[in-house]
Amino acid sequence: MTDAPRILIADDDPDIRAILTAHLGTFAVELLEARDGEEALETILVERPDLVILDVMMPALNGWEICKYIRQKDGLAGVRVLMLTAIGERVNELTSPLYGADAFLDKPFDLDELEAKVRELLESTGQELR
Repeated sequence: MTDAPRILIADDDPDIRAILTAHLGTFAVELLEARDGEEALETILVERPDLVILDVMMPALNGWEICKYIRQKDGLAGVRVLMLTAIGERVNELTSPLYGADAFLDKPFDLDELEAKVRELLESTGQELR
C-alpha cells in the first residue's frame, strides 16, 4: 500500500460521524467528513476518496442521488460506496443495489460489522485497513 486509503464519512448526524471517525481513526486511513449531500458530492469530486460511507437521508442531496451520480460519472468508477441508513433493512437491501451501492448497513450498526465491510470494500480496490 503506497498511500493510506481515503474514506469519506457523509452523514448529517454529528454523533454518527464522531463514532465512525473515532473507530476508523484507529487505522492508517485518511478520514474526510461531510455534513450534507452537497458537501459530500463536492468532497467526492475534489478529494476522490477510495470509499464513501454514505447516509441515505441527508439535507440537500440524499445518499441515493449521490451514489447514482458516482456510478454515472467518468473517473469515479473505482470509488466504493457503503450505504448507512435507518430506513429499514428491507428497503435498504432492495434499494441500495439499484443505485449502485457496493454494500449497506442498517442503523444502529455494529462496529465490528462496519469494520468488516470497510475492509472488504477497500480490499476490492487493492487497499487495506491496517
